Amino acid sequence: MNARRSYLSATLAAVVLSAAPLASAQRAAPAADGIVRVKSAFPMDETIARIKADIAQKGIMFFTAVDQRQLAAGAGIALPPSTLLMFGNPALGSQFITARGEAGLDWPVRLLVQQDADGNVWAIYTDFGWIARRHGITTRDPQFAMANGVVASITSAISAN
Repeated sequence: MNARRSYLSATLAAVVLSAAPLASAQRAAPAADGIVRVKSAFPMDETIARIKADIAQKGIMFFTAVDQRQLAAGAGIALPPSTLLMFGNPALGSQFITARGEAGLDWPVRLLVQQDADGNVWAIYTDFGWIARRHGITTRDPQFAMANGVVASITSAISAN
């Protein structure tokens, strides 16, 4: 188990280090509410497929995809394409929860893929620095920076920038 944790930590560190220049160039600045929006260069289904493939390639656990449009349709409500993806690395995510239990509200990572009225597809997530501030966590800055680097690397697989 410790060998797997070390491997995952080393893998994530390599992802962050290799993506650092890319992440800073392609990661949109978070809005005041902590929301980061990355415009996709691909249609909805391909965007989701590329994100899931990148998550798998990085050895990150993929938990689920929630097709919100399908759920809304079942309730008789029309909704543009919207799919919530949940994924993460327990060795990293648990660091936030051990700092403050309520941080479990924001883990695993949630990335929303939505299509807007103009047909643009967006990958949307919450900035991890904002999550740290939300929960008053001041002792895990390197881990939050790593999480930001990882999600920026993942969204770079679809970025239109």
